[in-house]
Amino acid sequence: MVSCAQVRYRYPGESFSLRLERFETAAGETVAIVGPSGCGKTTLLRLISGILTPQSGEITVSGRSIGRLSFAERQRFRIATIGLVFQEFELLDYLTVRQNVLLPYRISGTLAADDGAEARAAALLEQTGIAALADRLPGELSQGERQRTALCRALVTRPALILADEPTGSLDPENQARSVALLREQAGAAGAALIMVTHDPEVLDGFDRVVRLPDLLDRTPDAA
Repeated sequence: MVSCAQVRYRYPGESFSLRLERFETAAGETVAIVGPSGCGKTTLLRLISGILTPQSGEITVSGRSIGRLSFAERQRFRIATIGLVFQEFELLDYLTVRQNVLLPYRISGTLAADDGAEARAAALLEQTGIAALADRLPGELSQGERQRTALCRALVTRPALILADEPTGSLDPENQARSVALLREQAGAAGAALIMVTHDPEVLDGFDRVVRLPDLLDRTPDAA
């Protein structure tokens, strides 16, 4: 499902660089990525999703080489194939919770919103405990409610790959457990791979693998 080999990425004007030797996940596999702040966990997810592109190396998702796609091709591929839960949520303030959840269908040229999409959105809102908030705007929500809205949006298209960046960071313990269970449940039902970045050891049970990102990095001084 995902293969990263000899990936090198440096942010323009910054000293930090990610130098990843190899990382792979299989279809249907659930992987939690852990490591100290600043080691590149979020950067790795953004590279896998095609939001960032590496200066060298190769990343493939579902057999597609992400770096060889144009910006527009990466965007279409991401919407159709990948469900993303961002740390910053990335909700649109002028759309309701329901509309934010269904946003991938509004911005995609290939996904068609139908009764099935509406039903999945409603079911996900119910499962995350925010069905009563469906017609509210993000500005009326708590941090945890916004995070659960972002979780529903990532799952509504039944993506082949789910990338979740600290999806429990703003949640209380009960909703942490509920949200991680939902991620794994939805991934299992769709045969999707799940890669979740977390700093919370309480949510690691049940993953096929827990990977320490620093163990995968090239630390040689002359690595580019």
